[in-house]
Amino acid sequence: MVGADTAWIIVATALVLFMTLPGLAMFYGGLVRSRNVLSVFMQTISIACLMSILWLAVGYSIAFGAEGGVWGGLDKAFLSGIDADTVSGTIPEVLFFAFQMTFAIITPALIVGAYVERISYGFVLVFSAVWMLLIYAPVAHWIWGGGILADGGILGEVGAKDFAGGIVVHETAGLAALVIAFFLGGRKDKSKPPHNPGMVMIGASMLWVGWFGFNAGSQLAADGGAAMALVVTHISAATASLSWALWERFRHGKASMVGLVTGTIAGLASITPASGFVGPVEALIIGAVAGVLTQEACRFVKGMLKIDDTLDVFAVHGVGGIFGTIMIAVFGAGAWGAQLGALVIVGLYTIVGTALIVVILKALMPMRVDLEKETTGLDLSAHGERAYDITS
Repeated sequence: MVGADTAWIIVATALVLFMTLPGLAMFYGGLVRSRNVLSVFMQTISIACLMSILWLAVGYSIAFGAEGGVWGGLDKAFLSGIDADTVSGTIPEVLFFAFQMTFAIITPALIVGAYVERISYGFVLVFSAVWMLLIYAPVAHWIWGGGILADGGILGEVGAKDFAGGIVVHETAGLAALVIAFFLGGRKDKSKPPHNPGMVMIGASMLWVGWFGFNAGSQLAADGGAAMALVVTHISAATASLSWALWERFRHGKASMVGLVTGTIAGLASITPASGFVGPVEALIIGAVAGVLTQEACRFVKGMLKIDDTLDVFAVHGVGGIFGTIMIAVFGAGAWGAQLGALVIVGLYTIVGTALIVVILKALMPMRVDLEKETTGLDLSAHGERAYDITS
């Protein structure tokens, strides 16, 4: 084991968890109405807790076991055969387990943004559990197999490149968000703006900082590759923030803070798959395009498709991750066939699989709260608490 690598991945693991708790929770919480902010916090932290246990039980083994190219098997369930001295590359395998656990946490947590303000808390937990085990973990194995830098899965073996999760995290979460929003239906009242733009900005900033662990940590080493991944991540985020704001000002006459930081997340999602394969100039291009592309995708989903993906998970994360994956081929770091093939295969699997999960669970348990609870707000109706003395 290399001490520097171990120390860096310990830090990166904490940074990626920081993305979800509290980063994503605050980002999403600020975007909803005040009567629903605690429900978003509750959904996010509950998913983090549940995914951690499921990752230990079987998720890690499915994703990173060695049984085959399609499915990792259950040999590593409950970390069987792994102790403090077991090594994965240059770091302890138990640390690799923990690092990947934070990815398994944030991916279903991203989907929260699609169904806020109207979904049953019980459905959130059951759906997230089943989805992580049946969609996320197998896809992680297909792309990353025995590890992020190993081509152990069936798609990795044919040359598909995804450095830190453009396909595994962002495409799967984005498409799942679109599917669940379609089945759930739109909110009864869509007129209210974000209740706390300041909270949105703080959450986005936390995500930005945490993303250094997400992308630079995916190098699994404390070296120049990790440093470059960190730099291109920052450049893409900064550029996309500005390009979103400029495009918003061009279209609407004003650049909003919520819009700018949404551009930040779009730039981060878009650079994620390419962060280990491109330099600063390519990152500048990716970020510049991402800020405009994802903004238009938001308009398309809600305006043309009429799907209430409430916090634009598909437009920002799904489109961003897909775009970044394609840019790997554009810049010559990956083969077109492998990149597009992986996107299509994973996309179809995610859409069909998520739809089946939703249909089956919907037949077994309530998916949506009733109108009275939706009007009252999920904070009070589902959890018996409220974030503020006065709700809006």
